[in-house]
Amino acid sequence: MGRTIEVTINGTRYRHEVEPRLLLVHYLRDVVGLTGTHIGCETSLCGACTVLLNGAAVKSCTLFAVQADGAEIMTIEGLAEDGQLHPIQEGFWQKHGLQCGYCTPGMILAAYQLLSRSPDPSEEEIRRGIEGNLCRCTGYQHIVEAIRYAAEKQRVARGARSE
Repeated sequence: MGRTIEVTINGTRYRHEVEPRLLLVHYLRDVVGLTGTHIGCETSLCGACTVLLNGAAVKSCTLFAVQADGAEIMTIEGLAEDGQLHPIQEGFWQKHGLQCGYCTPGMILAAYQLLSRSPDPSEEEIRRGIEGNLCRCTGYQHIVEAIRYAAEKQRVARGARSE
């Protein structure tokens, strides 16, 4: 027996009947069609499935879709605005923070949460902020540099808006 859920994903409202045991990651990918959220380990260790649920970074492989009923969800597809990369996405591009790209959506959303809580994080804070996300390709230094790049770009943009 299914259960009807309503969620807002990247600003769009969705209503679907889902099986109570359907994981949020499978709902996003298979029902809604947003495949930017990756399935990695399905045990919450890798972070490839990280999304923002009501502003908090969560691993969507550990939540049922029914648990997200009524929530606002942001996936990697919802980060860019008007065809412009978000500063974190731009940082990953400019500072070579990605290689194979598999961890990138989850890493970027973890960084988004970090920068929303701490706009000027130290290197240690950045490393702590992404520690639940594994990258199998890099030594993380480029990822840290990408997040620093984004923090600086956002700081400059805030300064320009306040003038």
